Amino acid sequence: MHRLRTCAARLRPLTVSQTSQNFSQQRPASVPKTFHPVRCYTSPVAAEPFLNGTSSNYVEEMYYSWLEDPKSVHKSWDIFFRNANAGAPPGKAHQSPLSLAVLPQAQSLVGAQINVEKLVEDHLAVQSLIRAYQIRGHHVAQLDPLGIMDADLDCHIPNDIITSSDKLGEKSEPLTTEPPGGFYGLDESDLDKVFRLPTTTFIGGTESDLPLREIIRRLEMAYCQHIGVEFMFINDLDQCQWIREKFEKPGVMQFTLEEKRTLLARMVRSTRFEEFLQRKWSSEKRFGLEGCESLIPALKTIIDKSSEKGVENIVMGMPHRGRLNVLANVIRKELEQIFCQFDSKLEAADEGSGDVKYHLGMYHRRINRVTDRNITLSLMANPSHLEAVDPVVQGKTKAEQFYCGDTEGHKVMSILMHGDAAFAGQGVVYETFHLSDLPSYSTHGTVHVVVNNQIGFTTDPRMARSSPYPTDVARVVNAPIFHVNADDPEAVVYVCNVAAEWRATFHKDVVVDLVCYRRLGHNEMDEPMFTQPLMYKQIKKQKGVMQKYGEKLIAEGAVSRQEYEEEIAKYDKICEEAHVRSKDEKILHIKHWLDSPWPGFFNLDGQPKSLTCPTTGLTEEELIHIGQVASSVPVEDFTIHGGLSRILKARGEMIKNRTVDWALGEYMAFGSLLKEGIHVRLSGQDVERGTFSHRHHVLHDQNVDKRVCIPMNHVAPNQASYTVCNSSLSEYGVLGKSLSLCLSLCLSVSVSLCLSVFLCLSTMYTIYIVIKL
Repeated sequence: MHRLRTCAARLRPLTVSQTSQNFSQQRPASVPKTFHPVRCYTSPVAAEPFLNGTSSNYVEEMYYSWLEDPKSVHKSWDIFFRNANAGAPPGKAHQSPLSLAVLPQAQSLVGAQINVEKLVEDHLAVQSLIRAYQIRGHHVAQLDPLGIMDADLDCHIPNDIITSSDKLGEKSEPLTTEPPGGFYGLDESDLDKVFRLPTTTFIGGTESDLPLREIIRRLEMAYCQHIGVEFMFINDLDQCQWIREKFEKPGVMQFTLEEKRTLLARMVRSTRFEEFLQRKWSSEKRFGLEGCESLIPALKTIIDKSSEKGVENIVMGMPHRGRLNVLANVIRKELEQIFCQFDSKLEAADEGSGDVKYHLGMYHRRINRVTDRNITLSLMANPSHLEAVDPVVQGKTKAEQFYCGDTEGHKVMSILMHGDAAFAGQGVVYETFHLSDLPSYSTHGTVHVVVNNQIGFTTDPRMARSSPYPTDVARVVNAPIFHVNADDPEAVVYVCNVAAEWRATFHKDVVVDLVCYRRLGHNEMDEPMFTQPLMYKQIKKQKGVMQKYGEKLIAEGAVSRQEYEEEIAKYDKICEEAHVRSKDEKILHIKHWLDSPWPGFFNLDGQPKSLTCPTTGLTEEELIHIGQVASSVPVEDFTIHGGLSRILKARGEMIKNRTVDWALGEYMAFGSLLKEGIHVRLSGQDVERGTFSHRHHVLHDQNVDKRVCIPMNHVAPNQASYTVCNSSLSEYGVLGKSLSLCLSLCLSVSVSLCLSVFLCLSTMYTIYIVIKL
């Protein structure tokens, strides 16, 4: 025999036929043909050092024995021959005895490692599941009271949402193309496993671990019932955690018996008011609230909570729908003043009194019955279905905040109501949002309430917007959006409480989307069946929300049927008595519909004052002084641009020569008002410098970032403050806000409106200020 003829020979390249021939020649006849290599490797013998020298004979003998019976050799040789037979590379076939000794332990460790990996994967899957509900749970929330349309216009259920725990591992009828269980790698056997909850959820309450079945149930209760919460796009962790706690914590939506009875009373007032108007004036347009009666308790809840947080003045704006109900049951306007508006013989006593009833506003100061604090409510007049009133409300709110020194919005706030189609379609909505966090325009948070009729006049929402929701425009300013089924009054009230708390806590905008329906047409004379037959067939079958909630409380034992009927009869009597009194009203006075007291224009009885034009001339000394301020830098160690130095020097020369240009004349006009204690606000695009580099009311230090000087605020020791602020590149929005400020402040000047109008003649003695309210 040759040395290493078998094993060593295998370490040299052989064909299958050569290998078979060699082994048939060298192997005894009794040895069966069990070794048939299919692949061989080239390697020096040194790769297997124990095959060198005389040991090769010993190895060959063991090999023959192993061919006859693998158990006849040591386990290590058995593994070596098996590995070599399988084509293991030289040097890899041998395994040390140590590795064999620890093999069983290693195998058990591998198994344990697999179990640990599965455990980690399952926990990560549960965390992903929780996050999926937080991000997309609103897509499967039960928001439509009619049950015929998805509020997001998409019937698709996201793959990562498990709508019920019993479908976690269901394979036969998956909810989506890929079963949710398959998406997370979980199945029904995992439902009773306990998982540790991440710090980004509050569904556990005081518990840190929950079974998967309970995790899914609590997530469904938080995100997939009558409330849909959109907030995970907000890039502030504290704000996200705040919202999670408000909606995820077990038992948060609990109401006391007194709260339920108050809510029912408000629903009765909201519903019976519309029914009373329909009975008395069935052929009149009134743009009633039927189908969204829960708007009234929603607004009253926001007002109650805001009053509790310290707000004393609330400015509101809204379109037509529900205006009369809001005036009656939120602002608390006398009912007879509303009912007399339906009298065609009513005459206007003064100019501006003849507008239709669903355009008019109201101002009222009263005691809030929940907090027992004074609160002023103002509903702005709005001659439009749409959103023109939005920036006007914000301007009035900003003016009120300015005059009461409310720099952070703790005392004065705004509430804006919108229709769904207009909220999605009107550009001024975006412009108003875009102004919401700018330093000189912010009102420190507005609560937006969308009356989501799921229709725009006659237009289906699927044809009216490209976004899933009508409220998606609010996402641009990180405003949380709370969708709620308006046929669930308790859910509505809870959401509005959270919205008011959000505004009080973070002083940022928030949106409440009341998903409802419009029981009648666009107005009471309109026939909606022409264009939405299926929707209105369902609406005709729909039980009213007041009736449903009343029956719910009766079933719970919160009220008796007699108490429920007495509450209805009580309000009906109030309406009937007011209707009788309204017949005595023959003349319409503007004082009944003012959205502000306007003491400079109206006396305490609401009668217009006789106005006179005051003398506006100034002495030359006053004009020279203002001109000198305009041509100076009244702050020490302030470095201005060299080109600006030449402009200021030129102004000084004009003063010496007793001449003015437009910019200097404007300076003198504003400065004279400031000296008299009249606040001036200059607002618009690039107004600080002036489009043509002519104004320069704000000077910038060339060496220190954000260090500015406003010479106009250095005119006199006891002067009024001067506000000059560049706006965003908005026209419609900033126009409305500046106009509202103009009307609310003693003087507000808007470049967009050209309100900074004055007559500038050739000499300083003939400058006249024509805007001085």
